[in-house]
Amino acid sequence: MFELRVFDRGIYMKFCASVFGLFFFVQTALANDLLLFGGSNHDEFLGCLVCNEYSAESACNGYGQYGNEYGSNMWNEYSSPYGSEYSSSSPWNEYSSSNSVPVLVDRQGNFFGYFTINKYRSNAVDFAGQLNKIYKMHDGDVEEVRKTLCDWIN
Repeated sequence: MFELRVFDRGIYMKFCASVFGLFFFVQTALANDLLLFGGSNHDEFLGCLVCNEYSAESACNGYGQYGNEYGSNMWNEYSSPYGSEYSSSSPWNEYSSSNSVPVLVDRQGNFFGYFTINKYRSNAVDFAGQLNKIYKMHDGDVEEVRKTLCDWIN
């Protein structure tokens, strides 16, 4: 059964502006793969956010280890410390300022920010505000957030 949602035109226009901001970030980062790492020392690989979507390590590969909604990754809100909106380690906790929130880096280790929907956090990714809007648009369904991000990136 499909659910049809009707959006207010003003909200839709703001959302489109957010999409443009995220698109601009992705276009500037496409020259490098962008990787997600979590854990207190950021030594737990959580997948590649910006890379070939069919790669085994891609967060956009819904059948792979890092993009599968049933795996123990940040896209599973039930079996991962990164998937719950209540975990201080989760990018989906809009109030967390924990250093164990996942980070976005390239393969050379250059830091692009904390991957979080907390747009007020220092050193958050440039698109944290847009990520927050996407999260809210999908009512906290992190699998739908992943799909939306991956549609725009790829």
